[in-house]
Amino acid sequence: MNRALQLGLKRTLDIVLSAAALLLLAPLLLLIGLAVRLDSPGPALFRLRVAGRNARPFELLKFRTMIKEAQQKGDPFETAVDDPRITRVGRFLRRWSLDELPQLWNVLRGEMSLVGPRPTFVEVARRYSPHEVHRLEMRPGLTGWAQVNGRNLLSWPQRVEFDLDYIERYSLWLDLKILARTLPALARREGVYGEGGKVRMHHPA
Repeated sequence: MNRALQLGLKRTLDIVLSAAALLLLAPLLLLIGLAVRLDSPGPALFRLRVAGRNARPFELLKFRTMIKEAQQKGDPFETAVDDPRITRVGRFLRRWSLDELPQLWNVLRGEMSLVGPRPTFVEVARRYSPHEVHRLEMRPGLTGWAQVNGRNLLSWPQRVEFDLDYIERYSLWLDLKILARTLPALARREGVYGEGGKVRMHHPA
């Protein structure tokens, strides 16, 4: 099967699976949204301006896991397991990666895919090296090759290499393999935080 056909089927799979997941998980999504609102002042959803395919910006959706205006009250590019900005509900959501579920809507809208390189801030993507910029050749993913091979335990250069390897040898079979490995990885809570319990968003100077 040629690459163009596989990419077309990839989008079809994204639409079908994300729509089905949103319908099935609707009660859970409503429950999480209510818990976020009751736990601390502020909206249930948090919006991040990130770079999509070919660097086109879009608003990525997440359940809010930090206090309101957290980016103005600490390092916007780094967090840690003991970050005081993280709410009680937020700690639980991060532990099980449930804060990422609203991105199913981004997938349905065509801004993301179920599988692909994880998105980064627009400001970060603008400073990508000629090597790193190839990450933007495919839609960013809810999960990805780097996510099932270490996630935040990987260094930024390692994540880039996993992402570029995924793009270079893309196939529907590889997508299915990554999806199959994602749930067990989430159950083991692998790589939610990096070395020393920290997560640092790559931010070129």
